[in-house]
Amino acid sequence: MRSKKFLQAEQTRFAWDVQGLVAGVDEAGRGPLAGPVVAAAVILDELAPIRGLADSKKLTSRQRERLYDEIRAKALCCSVAQASVEEIDALNILQATLLAMRRAVHGLRLKPGKVLVDGNRLPPLDVLSEAVVGGDAKVPAISAASILAKVTRDRLLQDLHLRHPEYGFDRHKGYGTAQHLAALRRMGPLPDHRRSFAPVAQLLEQSAT
Repeated sequence: MRSKKFLQAEQTRFAWDVQGLVAGVDEAGRGPLAGPVVAAAVILDELAPIRGLADSKKLTSRQRERLYDEIRAKALCCSVAQASVEEIDALNILQATLLAMRRAVHGLRLKPGKVLVDGNRLPPLDVLSEAVVGGDAKVPAISAASILAKVTRDRLLQDLHLRHPEYGFDRHKGYGTAQHLAALRRMGPLPDHRRSFAPVAQLLEQSAT
């Protein structure tokens, strides 16, 4: 009779050594002046297809919310991670984005055999990976990741709006719109603003003089 310890080891090996799984990875929030950058990794189930997957930017908010729930319910596994404002300011936005992507991949319950990443840069990973320019519109798993990342970040910015409604985060989601820049000039940056981004850095410099 096999020992309990042996059975646990066998189950663990099966869970992490599945061959042929492909994960899609994408991010949301590289350009805004506030909030974290969010990345997601998704391994879809070929036996449970999801209709309507597309680049999250091409979908309405209602479509993204519906697909978010369906992806979470049907995907073999998915993981969402982020890099904080402090990490963005310390590392720069590109390196912080790659860090969030790496965290998302490492957070997957199943280890993929290959990772497909939207864009032209790859995070450091211990599995075979490939950058796919425009992948969020070409590869369903990347589309799914883009939706999870976008919805998650939008929810984070909605929470920020509830704490600081005067900045209008529910509308601009942290991007440098005229409304957002006017609020920054009027009230100054919050701890949630990225101090390494030029509009915020310039305001901080002006207030220090």
